[in-house]
Amino acid sequence: MTLITCHVTRADGDYVYLPFELPSGTTQLSVTLSYPKAPDCVIDLGIFDSSAGPFPTPRGFRGWSGGARDGFRLGLDSATPGYLAGPMPDGVWQIILGLYRLPVAGAEFTVQVTFDAAPRTVFAPAPPSQAHRPGAAWYRGDLHCHTYHSDAAGSPSLLHAAAQQAGLDFLAVADHNTISQWDDFNAASSADLVFVRAMEVTTARGHANAFGTRGWVDFRITRDADVHLVAAEVARQGGLFSVNHDKPTIPWDYPLPALDCMEVWQSAWLAGNWISLARYQQRLAQGLRISAIGGSDYHQPSRLRPEGPFVLARPTTVLWMDGLNEPNILAAMKAGLGYVTESPTGPHLALTVGGQPMGAQASSGATAQAEVRGAVGDILVWIDATGVLEETLISTDGVLAASFHQAKGFLRAEIVARASQARLLAEVQNALDSATEDFDAPPARELDRIRRAISNPVYLG
Repeated sequence: MTLITCHVTRADGDYVYLPFELPSGTTQLSVTLSYPKAPDCVIDLGIFDSSAGPFPTPRGFRGWSGGARDGFRLGLDSATPGYLAGPMPDGVWQIILGLYRLPVAGAEFTVQVTFDAAPRTVFAPAPPSQAHRPGAAWYRGDLHCHTYHSDAAGSPSLLHAAAQQAGLDFLAVADHNTISQWDDFNAASSADLVFVRAMEVTTARGHANAFGTRGWVDFRITRDADVHLVAAEVARQGGLFSVNHDKPTIPWDYPLPALDCMEVWQSAWLAGNWISLARYQQRLAQGLRISAIGGSDYHQPSRLRPEGPFVLARPTTVLWMDGLNEPNILAAMKAGLGYVTESPTGPHLALTVGGQPMGAQASSGATAQAEVRGAVGDILVWIDATGVLEETLISTDGVLAASFHQAKGFLRAEIVARASQARLLAEVQNALDSATEDFDAPPARELDRIRRAISNPVYLG
């Protein structure tokens, strides 16, 4: 056993590393962290093995649980959720503590590491999913959710059941700063429900999702320049980098790195999403080409909730693909070939300009067409780099066409609630009134402009 006691203050920085020697022949270790936990005192917990290098390293990560756990077990054959079972190389390992919140006077902590050499077999992780469903179609998914591999209570199997209940085609499970959930979802991925490898890069100044990387991505950002290194590492691994929920209470407070996507809608629309959408509009107007996506940020509870406005796939990202598989999902996300809608049964909104699809480039002045379904009585809003160009009442399902010869930069479209607004507000209020547990993001109110669907842009010129 190794016992480490220390006093830390904010002057120690964002992370504290506690090195220890792993005895030869160890097949499992257990770690417990003790400290005076309080609202103003939260210490995160993780571990690296002896192969880890300095930031940013692709090697040596063995697990992270943030402030969700005060201990874990890690061995050749199995590990606590959030941690990676596998080989136990000799040498110097490091406990990593994230100093998320500390009182002014700091805090004293104790870490105990216990070693076990009982015989165990080496765990073999499931390979990446090769699941494929043929056929060109609009496919529906949620690109941001969590399990008990980070800070949710529910298991991967419960989240899988929630995705099936919602009728989803794909799901990205982005647990915080870990990829231990990949094994569960790689094994469960099928043509009926394709899982996308994801990880939420979680820091005190902003969150971002890494999609489709080959492995773990180092999250230990301590200065502005580190953000660009992390984005570059995601690209090096063949993945996509996407800023999450750029709004209170966790806005993006770093310089903007090279982005593939941006989460413009997270959780119920009334949870402040007009702020992130306005920031997306501003970035497009500046000339950036960033695909719009949405995700529920759903933290699966320990039971399966019934359908409602605060569950998985609220909102839903809808992508056009030649067939359903992980490479096609990533390609459609990067291309911006899709839209975000309020739920799996929410309004359909497919935009073309001069025959060019969302995410592509069209000639200025070309005729724009919006295929709209499921929003009769609501408003279709046309937007370019200067703002709103025109608003049209949706009187029937079908194609609405318009020409904007002076449009600047891009064209995109939104469906804004009008006839449906009272019903949508009642659904939210009923869900809150009947709740038996706290929701992740109790909604604020913006009564006049509730979005029901948001298209990706078609770029002009």
